[in-house]
Amino acid sequence: MTKTIAILATLDTKSDECAFLAQEITRLGAAPLLVDIGVVGDSDLTADISASEIAKLGGRSLADLRTNPSRETASKVMVDGATRKILSLLTSGQIHGIVGLGGTQGTNNCTQVMQALPYGFPKVMLSTMASGDTSGYVGIKDITMMFSVADILGLNPLFRTIVSNAAGAVVGMANAYQPIAFDPDKPVVGITNLGVLTQGTMHAMEKFAEHGFETIVFHAVGSGGRAMEQLMREGLIHAVFDYALGDIIDGIGGGIRAADDTRLTVAAALGLPQVVVPGGTDHLGILLETANTVPDAYADRAYTYHNPVILVPRTSVGEMNTLASIVAQRTNAATGPTHILVPNRGLSSYSIAGGPLEDAAADAALAQGLAAQCTNPVTIVDASAEDAAFIDLAVATLVDLMTQKRGE
Repeated sequence: MTKTIAILATLDTKSDECAFLAQEITRLGAAPLLVDIGVVGDSDLTADISASEIAKLGGRSLADLRTNPSRETASKVMVDGATRKILSLLTSGQIHGIVGLGGTQGTNNCTQVMQALPYGFPKVMLSTMASGDTSGYVGIKDITMMFSVADILGLNPLFRTIVSNAAGAVVGMANAYQPIAFDPDKPVVGITNLGVLTQGTMHAMEKFAEHGFETIVFHAVGSGGRAMEQLMREGLIHAVFDYALGDIIDGIGGGIRAADDTRLTVAAALGLPQVVVPGGTDHLGILLETANTVPDAYADRAYTYHNPVILVPRTSVGEMNTLASIVAQRTNAATGPTHILVPNRGLSSYSIAGGPLEDAAADAALAQGLAAQCTNPVTIVDASAEDAAFIDLAVATLVDLMTQKRGE
């Protein structure tokens, strides 16, 4: 079966580049489908799906957009229209991958469309912006960002090779694509993790497998937690072992892993069984401008380095009190079975006995705050977060909660 690849770009400014990309996709045995999201001018390259059609799907006419045009207005219309069109083509099986070309504005518009597409569907963005911070473009979706090196403005020996590689990437993905397939007899447990909890996470995965469950692990660095919660909304995760809350503590202390305010609310709202552990909250993640230094704000704290440019200062009693209040507020709203487990001998490998961030007083403040404020059961366990006995209890507790849920 010939795979069809949607090419998403502004043809009024990228016609030569898109024509060459279409040529390369054809050379590789797939069929290109040109989707024009340009507004300002017309192109000599004929689109398969015109800018007029995209604008109409976005709720305005192209002629209207060209009257006193503004980037803000035009972008929203064209993104909305392209999203509707691409989703329609995908749902009907008419496209099997998508590739975008763009600079600052084009990258923003193309990736907004891509973020609306399902996980697993091939998405490649060839962009002048791909060597910097791409978090705003990727979001929590599996978008492959590819740096164009040269500006996307004319063909030359370097850029032809890069465009060919982009074509190869998206065609290869489309040819290799396997739909996400879950065994209906194997419930899926979402697990949050940090590097300082990995041994515990690996043990939990083994124990859940013994019970016949699948697991998907997410790095609790902001995007990971959001991705897990999006998969909950899509019905692909059935229970949660929220083992790492580093993204929540960084939201309190200004760290680089900070989550948004929806973190720890989605499982609660959906009624999913969840076991919550404040793993990894014994430290903040602070990105350093100069390697192996300690900013004045953290000079009076215990600290270590996760790597030369990430300082991990110990969290304070005040930050732990705030964390307890946030966890309590969000889990108290849970409509499904919820249990909070708190290890009292270290919240990660950093704060076990003899660890660089050991602080019994701060850990106790968190445990006491959770016990006092949470309306769901709170169990304080005489173990560290990675101890096998602690993980065994956490897994057994979640399995029991899942059994309760099924029995409702």
